[in-house]
Amino acid sequence: MKTDIEIAQEAKLESIVDVAGKIGIEADDLELYGKYKAKIADEYIERVQSNPDGKLILVTAINPTPAGEGKTTTSVGLGQAFGRMGHKAVIALREPSLGPCFGIKGGAAGGGYAQVVPMEDLNLHFTGDFHAVTSANNLLAALLDNHIQQGNELRIDTRQVVWKRCLDMNDRSLRNIVVGLGAKADGFVREDHFVITVASEIMAILCLAADLQDLKERLGRIIVAYNDQGEPVTASDLKAVGAMAALLKDALKPNLIQTLEHTPALVHGGPFANIAHGCNSVRATKTALKMADYVITEAGFGADLGAEKFFDIKCRMAGLKPDVVVLVATVRALKYNGGIAKEALSVENLPALQVGIANLEKHIENLQKYHVPIVVTLNSFVTDTRKEIDFVREFCQERGCEFAISEVWEKGGEGGVELASKVLETLEKKESGFKVLYEDSLPLKEKIETIASEIYGAGGVTYTAAALKQLQNLEKLGFGELPVCMAKTQYSLSDDPTLLGRPVGFTMHVREVYVSAGAGFVVILTGAVMTMPGLPKKPAAHQIDVDDNGKIMGLF
Repeated sequence: MKTDIEIAQEAKLESIVDVAGKIGIEADDLELYGKYKAKIADEYIERVQSNPDGKLILVTAINPTPAGEGKTTTSVGLGQAFGRMGHKAVIALREPSLGPCFGIKGGAAGGGYAQVVPMEDLNLHFTGDFHAVTSANNLLAALLDNHIQQGNELRIDTRQVVWKRCLDMNDRSLRNIVVGLGAKADGFVREDHFVITVASEIMAILCLAADLQDLKERLGRIIVAYNDQGEPVTASDLKAVGAMAALLKDALKPNLIQTLEHTPALVHGGPFANIAHGCNSVRATKTALKMADYVITEAGFGADLGAEKFFDIKCRMAGLKPDVVVLVATVRALKYNGGIAKEALSVENLPALQVGIANLEKHIENLQKYHVPIVVTLNSFVTDTRKEIDFVREFCQERGCEFAISEVWEKGGEGGVELASKVLETLEKKESGFKVLYEDSLPLKEKIETIASEIYGAGGVTYTAAALKQLQNLEKLGFGELPVCMAKTQYSLSDDPTLLGRPVGFTMHVREVYVSAGAGFVVILTGAVMTMPGLPKKPAAHQIDVDDNGKIMGLF
């Protein structure tokens, strides 16, 4: 059996100019990064604004398990299926982070015969967007420390510096550090921290900004510290905005690549959904809607994280209205939620499926609260039995959901025709009445508790004393009407990664709260979730190599 990277490397790619031409983009509207990658010029984006919007299809999933779900694979395969059926479709995805690529999760280019390519480029440096975010983030950190060193005119309280440096790599040793050691000229000694680049507020800003002007305004609102009176000090106060924007101006432009079947794909931005808002850029999604009749996008991890943030943060801010949701599950993952060990998932086990399907049931109920039609798809494995598939089909149909099998990993677009047909049928017969879960006017605590109870199924929420004080201060500073971005483990509906299936009556634990004023949301850290991951005992980096001909091996 061929690996994903072998399939991708054997593919015959079309020139990105030819791929773009299929959807009416001229060569002059592209900024080329070699033969197979390009950024879309601002002039094109401005020119298509008068075009009507296509239909917006969100792909989400149940909680991730070691058994695999295949959300990105399904998104890519669905786009390929639309192309095979003669429809004008574009895929809008996030860029992968280097952290998971060299850690445990791997890349985010899809899998099997439903991938976006060039796979190695996408999973590694791509067009440099993440490096630009990292540089802009750390420039702001350097300007902040330099301001303190050069006399501290803004009276920054060095005990209340909240801006963190970032790196797009898992590195637990950088979570908590001390900077400024050495001579007086080497800086002011203080505790500092790193987050992974995809958790940086600048990544969130890049993905939520409408244009360069909006980007600069958002950058200016970033709170880097508080002064000795407890007042916010911003990036604008540090005169950092212009230089940061200069580093980000090209990163703001969406990237165009292709699938294995040459369907256009806009891949842009990459915030994690467990510690950020988990969606590709607003700019890419809105541009795609002007380019195609159907736009397939995805939100990270399970629907309790990615889809909730897609709806309550991205759609709220950008005025997007999704037309249908595709909810991805696998028989194997549902049996895993039913308590079966990974090694035994290939054996038919209806009792375990009946227990584990409660996880899918909760996600269905959650999505129905947003009043968007739902299509559940089973990402097919050869070990799935007819009885297991029929059980899931009937379960979904009894709850008002459409259902389809997806075989895109094995068959590419051909294996997604059943799903694409079901999505088209749903778009025709069911109208979306999308609405967000909570109103802006709710106090921050009520927003937190609404998500915890309505989406996660919690019986209550507890707060550390520090978190309660932070909530109180943020309300006083005028941030109470912002949406909340919950940072939570992706492995469970709760904040405890060991609680599989559908836990009920548990208590959510809020340990820290801070505002991302430029992004426009308040981040809520729950449980033990980390904003700088660590590497596993056997990192994927051990398997990655380059042969004598420069061919990359072991990337997945």
